[in-house]
Amino acid sequence: MSLNKFQTLALLLFLTFPAMARQSVSVSGYVKDASTGETLISANVALLENNRGSTTNTLGYYTITNLQPGTYILACSYIGYDLYKQEITLKEGDNLRIEISLEPQVIMSEEIIVRSDREQEELKNIGSAQVTTETIKALPAIFEADVFRSIQFLPGVKSASDFSSGLYIRGGGPDQTLILLDQTTVYNPSHFFGFFSTFNPDAIKDVRLYKGGYPAEFGGRLGSVLSIYNKDGNRKRVSGTATLGMLASRAAIEGPWKKGSYMLAIRRSTLEPLLAALRAQSDNIPSKFYFYDINGKLNFDASMDDKFSLAFYSGTDKVAFPFADDAQFVLNYGNQTLSGNWTHIFNEKLFSNFVLTGSRYFNFPEFEAAGTPFRRDNNIYDFSLKSDLEYLPNDKHQIKTGLWAGVFTFRIQDRFDGDLGFTSRIHAQYGSYYVQDTWRPDDRWKIIGGLRASYFSDGDYLRLEPRLSAEFKLTDRIRLQGAYGRYNQFFTLVSNEAFSGFDLWLTAEDGVNPSFGDQFVLGAKTIPFKNYGLDIEVYYRTMNDLFELDPFLPDVAGLLYEELFRVGEGYAYGAEFMFEKQVGKLTGFIGYTLGYTWRKFPGYNIALGDESNTARFYPPKYDRRNDVNLILNYQLSKRWKMTGAWVYATGQSYTRVLGRYATYDSPFLGVDYNNAFVVGKVNASRLPSYHRLDLSFARTGTFFGMGEAEWQFQVINVYNRRNVWFQSFDFDENPVKQTDVTLLPVIPAISYTVKF
Repeated sequence: MSLNKFQTLALLLFLTFPAMARQSVSVSGYVKDASTGETLISANVALLENNRGSTTNTLGYYTITNLQPGTYILACSYIGYDLYKQEITLKEGDNLRIEISLEPQVIMSEEIIVRSDREQEELKNIGSAQVTTETIKALPAIFEADVFRSIQFLPGVKSASDFSSGLYIRGGGPDQTLILLDQTTVYNPSHFFGFFSTFNPDAIKDVRLYKGGYPAEFGGRLGSVLSIYNKDGNRKRVSGTATLGMLASRAAIEGPWKKGSYMLAIRRSTLEPLLAALRAQSDNIPSKFYFYDINGKLNFDASMDDKFSLAFYSGTDKVAFPFADDAQFVLNYGNQTLSGNWTHIFNEKLFSNFVLTGSRYFNFPEFEAAGTPFRRDNNIYDFSLKSDLEYLPNDKHQIKTGLWAGVFTFRIQDRFDGDLGFTSRIHAQYGSYYVQDTWRPDDRWKIIGGLRASYFSDGDYLRLEPRLSAEFKLTDRIRLQGAYGRYNQFFTLVSNEAFSGFDLWLTAEDGVNPSFGDQFVLGAKTIPFKNYGLDIEVYYRTMNDLFELDPFLPDVAGLLYEELFRVGEGYAYGAEFMFEKQVGKLTGFIGYTLGYTWRKFPGYNIALGDESNTARFYPPKYDRRNDVNLILNYQLSKRWKMTGAWVYATGQSYTRVLGRYATYDSPFLGVDYNNAFVVGKVNASRLPSYHRLDLSFARTGTFFGMGEAEWQFQVINVYNRRNVWFQSFDFDENPVKQTDVTLLPVIPAISYTVKF
């Protein structure tokens, strides 16, 4: 099937929907922050008399259709904002457009923001979570507030180590999470060797994580979706913020212009002076190190029914690290994205959004030892067009359909001592089309059914992905949920945990089938008693045709593309619990995850004496079994706030070294001397358990009366737990000396932020 078939189908639906959308009595519009004009995603809008309502979409738009003429109270609520109420009168044939502006709640004296229990629970769809920018900035972070580090506190999400911001969600690796910035795919979202992500918290408007069981509107990955939206910019006045930190400093400005708004945010490393001082005392310090990123967005309101925006991102890391007298490596990698968005409202029943995206990932690592250089040139270019339509035929159905088509180009070239080694170029077209219906047969049921078709030209692969989820309101305080979905993935990531600049994406092709899997999720969202929430979810997922580079290949030169891979399978299952307190001076949550994940590849974990060489399942290194996260926020006074984060995890799995042996003058190996390990079963052993306490204290004030200011004082790893990262071995000792390489010690951090 070619992309032309997808385009033809989408065009037919596009032309059909306006004809289907008959005029009726309705109310619609955008919900915005009254102080900035920013649209609000997932705000609740309802008519109190008949309990008819809606939530705003990702563009902040709501619509309530098929109403009877009459007088109603229109109400709107959103976490952290005052309740909005307005009396409206609807006459025969009226289709009112009402823009709702919500006033942010503020802490007056010792008053604490009160949140609606029901409002909080309604945002919790199965397998999904929302993280606010306030949470991201408040949580203790290693040097820098970070989106990924904050997400790692959620149940079902694990981290590989203190030095990795990679997301390991419900038994899947980082490549099984689709990461979108303003609907544009980001391929390597990390800075500083993967220490934290590329997303500047000053530029972020909304963060949505779909941990599993997500609907048909998303696709392309086996496991999960992380969708991030940049701010539109303040539509009321010019405002900005500046933060001076130990690792990086940030500045942002936003404001209105005649037909819209703008936003620009810049972040750059400020660690260079410290590195320069350290180089005077030690040789093992980078000779060059810096990173930067720039986010920008420009909005243009052409009319009440047409809005345009242009968003961009650019980020780069550059590191030069000499690790011997005649050896060094140089990293140069980054991302660039561009997205143009057109939102058009046909009428009160039909809403459309069109996005043109461009994404580039590049890395050019260099390594030189004893005068012998190695260089890799790796580029990914991804250009796509997306279109989405939302249609509301009546109050019981909400139909969404969309097309995503694009061109993916991958280039890699390795040179060793000037000679060309491995080289590959992949140029593929991809496309997907989905349709889904949200059906509300009554006030207690919500059923979402959908089908997604995905196509990848290399290999001419066409895959169908059915999705189904259901929610039942057992009582006002208990919602039962379930979901099933089939998911496909045409990409795999070759990643190095220590140096994310070496990340390498590879694709399916003739002879290399795409991966696929099924997900099953059951959950309960409850309010056990006032101002508290308890969420429980259990999941099971399969992973088939997992393809990755074969680590046993001695030399890849001259091999066909399909000969580079080994193909395996996996599965994961677990249970997640989250108990949270939502109101008062003391707020926070405790999350617990019981999770198991398994992989099986040819040649791994073969039983001793098994002549059939049958591989067995083993846990990957990020299988943690037990995870506990305790997050507490306490308002000490009007100006002081404390945030604490304690985490516990089962020790990481690893392959235990049982001993070593040496061979001399081996005619089989062709060497005079060879050292070899004797190891146990793959990842059958565990490192000691991991736990750590981080504290953050924030004090708000003013900056010489010209704006708001905040000091933030943090202590990472308060009680200096030396968690084990991995084990190293010294062969010069007899017996061989084994050493635990530990993670972060106690680290203090301080930052200062000014808002104007």
